Amino acid sequence: MIVHYNLNNFVNVKNPTITMGSFDGVHIGHKKILSKLVDTAIKINGESILFSFYPHPRQILFPNNYTHKCLNTQEEKIELISQTHIDHLIFFPFSLEFANISSSEFIRKFLIEKIHVKKIIVGYDYHFGKNREGNFDNLCQQGKLYGFEVEKIKAFDINNIAVSSTKTRNALSEGDIKLANSYLGYEYSITGKVVKGKQIGRQLGYPTANIEVNDLCKLIPAKGVYAANIKVKNILYKGMVNIGNRPTLNLTDITIETNIFNFDSDIYNEQITIIFIDRIRDEVKFPNLNALKGQLEIDKAKTLKILMH
Repeated sequence: MIVHYNLNNFVNVKNPTITMGSFDGVHIGHKKILSKLVDTAIKINGESILFSFYPHPRQILFPNNYTHKCLNTQEEKIELISQTHIDHLIFFPFSLEFANISSSEFIRKFLIEKIHVKKIIVGYDYHFGKNREGNFDNLCQQGKLYGFEVEKIKAFDINNIAVSSTKTRNALSEGDIKLANSYLGYEYSITGKVVKGKQIGRQLGYPTANIEVNDLCKLIPAKGVYAANIKVKNILYKGMVNIGNRPTLNLTDITIETNIFNFDSDIYNEQITIIFIDRIRDEVKFPNLNALKGQLEIDKAKTLKILMH
């Protein structure tokens, strides 16, 4: 897969077959579209293209609204999309100027003049252009004018619910890791640098690696305790993760603390990845540290039971 950050050198592509969108999460619905894209490109002796954006449009359109979080960092998205075997991934720089381009102008300037598209495949709810005015019908009309074909993929259902990035974000924000993972088709993860904490976990016999997340736009799951696999220097370990403000210690700042089982190495300033498997419980304020330690023993037993399956 070739990654492009503009269209300046996008030339000599055979029978370009394209899909478009943010593809945040690269969930099972997205993968259905990308699989169809690859198959279609092969059938017409063409090359498959995903036209995406960076940064996420909401970050440019609503710069003062920091509530919108993304499921993937750019690096994660590249890795996930590369697994689908598409030929080209375009991260077009999203700007206010680009946001004001009409749907017909986008088709003419980018899809026809730059990419020379032969076929377009889109999801069931795809919209594009200024004020999201463009849609499947609009693409079909323009296809007759410019000579390209358009195909629409139906919603991918799990338990009769159409999978979407929004529903995945909502599941994570509510702490429903298993539901989010079922939408994604893989385990949700966050990567960050290990930083110094207050060393309270070590005093309790449960030393933790405190994580500083690399990308501030990355969505952090709801507060609580989670069973997780932790990747350290490409080796997987079992562990449990607490996300919250540690009410037993009367602290207010949100932290991500990871107790890695059977691990005793200095990993300060190392990058580690937390892979969420299931949520064990809410974050609770305990009367004292002894009560907290007793609960951590219960949490560890539950975590091991979950991770052994």
